Amino acid sequence: MVNFLIHRPIAVIMVFLAILFLGIITFFQVPVSLMPDIDIPEITVQTTYSGIPAREMENTVVSRLRNQLLQVAHLENIESETRDGYGMVRMKFTHGTDINYAYIECNEKIDDAMEGLPRGLDRPRVVKASATDIPVFNLMITHKTEWANPEKLVELSEFIKAVIVKRIEQLPEVAMVDLTGSMEPELVIKPDNDKMKSLGLTDQDILRTLESNSASIGNLMVREGYYQYHIQFTNYLKNLEDVANLYLGSGDRMLQIKEIAELEIRPQERRGIFLNREKTGLCLALIKQSDARMEDLKSELDKLIVEYQKNYPELNFEIEKDQTKILTYSIGNLKQSLWSGALLAMIVMFLFLKDFRSPVLIAFSIPISLIVCFLLFYLFGISMNIISLSGLVLAVGMMIDNSIIVIDNINQYLDRGESIHKACVHGTNEVIRPLISSGLTTCAVFIPLVFLSGISGALFYDQAIAVAIGLTSSFLVSITLIPTLFRLFFVRNPKAANNSFLSRINKIDYEKAYEQSFSHVFKYRAIYLTVFVLLLLVTYPLYRIIGVSQFPEMDQTEVVTVLDWNEPVHVEENARRVESLMQSLPDSILQFSGMVGEQQFILSREAERTASEAEVYFRLNNPDSVDRVIKHIQDYLSRYYPLAKVSFHPPENIFEAIFSSDMPELLTQLTSLTSQEQPPLEDVWRFTDSLARTGGLEFVPVPVHDQIVIEVDPERLLLYKVTFSEITDKLEKAFNQKRIGILKTYQRFIPILLATDQKSVIEIVNQTFVRNADGKEYALSSLVTLGHEQQYKTIRASRIGEFVPLEARSGKGSVPQIMQEIRDGLRNSTVLQADFTGTWFSQKTLMRELMLVLLISVLLLYFILAAQFESFLQPLIVLVELPIDIAAAFLMLWIFGETLNLMSAIGIIVMAGIIINDSILKIDTINRTRAAGHTVLEAVHIAGMRRLKPIIMTSLTTVLGLAPFLFFKGLGSDLQKPLALAIMGGMTIGTLVSIYIVPIVYWAAYRKEDRKRLQPED
Repeated sequence: MVNFLIHRPIAVIMVFLAILFLGIITFFQVPVSLMPDIDIPEITVQTTYSGIPAREMENTVVSRLRNQLLQVAHLENIESETRDGYGMVRMKFTHGTDINYAYIECNEKIDDAMEGLPRGLDRPRVVKASATDIPVFNLMITHKTEWANPEKLVELSEFIKAVIVKRIEQLPEVAMVDLTGSMEPELVIKPDNDKMKSLGLTDQDILRTLESNSASIGNLMVREGYYQYHIQFTNYLKNLEDVANLYLGSGDRMLQIKEIAELEIRPQERRGIFLNREKTGLCLALIKQSDARMEDLKSELDKLIVEYQKNYPELNFEIEKDQTKILTYSIGNLKQSLWSGALLAMIVMFLFLKDFRSPVLIAFSIPISLIVCFLLFYLFGISMNIISLSGLVLAVGMMIDNSIIVIDNINQYLDRGESIHKACVHGTNEVIRPLISSGLTTCAVFIPLVFLSGISGALFYDQAIAVAIGLTSSFLVSITLIPTLFRLFFVRNPKAANNSFLSRINKIDYEKAYEQSFSHVFKYRAIYLTVFVLLLLVTYPLYRIIGVSQFPEMDQTEVVTVLDWNEPVHVEENARRVESLMQSLPDSILQFSGMVGEQQFILSREAERTASEAEVYFRLNNPDSVDRVIKHIQDYLSRYYPLAKVSFHPPENIFEAIFSSDMPELLTQLTSLTSQEQPPLEDVWRFTDSLARTGGLEFVPVPVHDQIVIEVDPERLLLYKVTFSEITDKLEKAFNQKRIGILKTYQRFIPILLATDQKSVIEIVNQTFVRNADGKEYALSSLVTLGHEQQYKTIRASRIGEFVPLEARSGKGSVPQIMQEIRDGLRNSTVLQADFTGTWFSQKTLMRELMLVLLISVLLLYFILAAQFESFLQPLIVLVELPIDIAAAFLMLWIFGETLNLMSAIGIIVMAGIIINDSILKIDTINRTRAAGHTVLEAVHIAGMRRLKPIIMTSLTTVLGLAPFLFFKGLGSDLQKPLALAIMGGMTIGTLVSIYIVPIVYWAAYRKEDRKRLQPED
């Protein structure tokens, strides 16, 4: 084949030019995204039932939903959270589950369960986790001046919904605009109790009047002659005056509502607040179309914001949580790493080859191979994301390896005196088989990654494909285009002298240095082999020192603080505390906002926050500032609000959505031995206090809330002929919770509320009177009693039933020690038992799987090498270097402060497939030299000299190709840094092992054959 191609250079060049032309075109067509398009195997079911306490909500709604949803196929885990008036069931499925079918099945199970749920309950909402539902960014809108005025905020809310949101949703790149922070109006009717009493009227009279004037019988169709008409009967109430002018009768008198009550339209009582830099405002979350490009959406929105700022100067528009910046920054840095690695590799070639023509020829292979890669990306439907680009960065050093080996081998044949034509043919054909083996061993280590459970294995499909594409394209370029161009470049002067400039820069005689050093190592081989074995002993201690984690720590300049004041504060007090916290922070914060209490987002998969909870977002200059702000918040809360519970996590993006977990390292699930419900608070407190006294083990406080209990005396109700509904009606009105109608005005529906002046609970109970069936009134205080009690704020449940989550404070010992202390504390308990979960267990599972992956990879490497060398022994000689290479990878991770995580473990596995390529090349050359009639020792020396430069250059180009990961920042670089460190550490030591230790082991294994051959025949 090579002989055929080098005689048709124009055809070869034209074919590659056509491929390059297509690759350049498809480069601009390849989709760009932050992460690969991966289904998130998670579904959330949310349900609301206003006014229902958490215990009743759990027993009548959530537990029934949970039991029904347990039947959904491929369910891996299910958990529920229940609060007053709200319940959520979160389901996680095994990876590979068709989430669309699971979504349909969940809806079917909910339909089946609806018959057994309360009649007044709205159908639960099913939310499918999707990467496309994560907002690209938030657009925050506040009023520059009168932002604190509730009436102004109502006007602003109406304007934003009618104008801003509709205009943004018209953009073709926008799927929808989710909104929170809006304030809605309500019509309040405050009856004059004295007038109504004197006229013999009750609240029911007002209610009946509103109902009779709000009725609609729909449309009727009538025929008149040749025509037919639709007749619509309507008497909708459309404004405040319509309600105020309604008539109701009292005896023989006709009165208007405005004569016996005050009416006003006012903002509804707030259940949630959005703050932007301490100003109340609205937040728009922009969801992009699944096939839209982020940068296009950002560009169009920037134009709209400029237009809005010009047309509405009284409003302030600001963007936060901008994922387009993460995408641009991460992808840009990876591209920079790609080209930087290629440039460093080219510099190495210039210095080693001391000739401009060969490095330039090799340098051609990089852009050609990359452009071919983008063409294959397009054909395989792979997007340009941080995983696929990281695969190309990983492959860029190896892309050059094939060309280096081919050109070096051609040069060696030229040095032996062969013609340029024969040198190109023989030099290329000789290395095709080892190059194929090297490519197969590199690609083979990615195959076992499918054994990684969950989404981790699927994520790196793109990386595996990118590496395989990169190596395949570089292999094809090296055996087709490179020898063809080599013959064109060198046909007139095949043995040009070394470039004088490059020769002056690099005066090292590598062959002579290697010959001397190898002779020294071979002479004292017993000592070096002993040192080699001793170094293997440090592998396990290094493994213990570096520690284990699931994912590498990535530098963040953004942080989200989740606050639970653990006190029954209302939304306004919550907002005041958040504002005080914001004011106490240093000036280095670039941007901050807060979501206080309940939020109005439709696509939120998180549990609704209560009035005493808040979420605060910060953006800072650098990662160090994040640590300082976190420390400041913790100190501030411990000083002023010691009961508060706080946690920190990065803002949501697709990477966090796929991999993040709010699960702590260890979570203890306390369940009751005597009941199906959560253990009583007193038993939990008694248990945690005993552990704190005996073992010093402290736990994060369990969130609780205080409740006012109004207990009705049924005997007195019967005695005084008062109905229970009469008491609840009076209390709903007194607490401003009694809604009696809807005001339908234009496109809005304004609730009508029957209310009184705001009073305390004790005042309401003491000053409220209820009327019985005989028209007599009795004081409410004579029918009810007040009390207080503490209850769990949230009822948590899973497959094991209801449980109380306990999280040990950090720094209180290792996970096994904490679990043993808890088991000891419950050993004699008759009321409590504990189960354990957390990321510690998932990390152990991940490490076991990675060990299995490494074992399978090594076996695959052995099978491939045995097939190439037709030997059972020689693959073992190649693989003998892997343990010391793994130890070197651990050492590199320890030096740079990294842990053994998914990325570094994959780096070790990939390194195992790369590093043996040098040994494959050397042993293949030794075998060929021995076949030519040389002894084992001679073959080892000759092969070492012939393959010295290719081995050093290929190792250096791979290491330097990954080096930019250590210096560039961004999500992609931070994610791939441990992988790069593991490969660089293993490659550095592995190269020395390949050129010194592997030849000695080979000689030791085959020296007896030389003795037999040299022994005289009898």
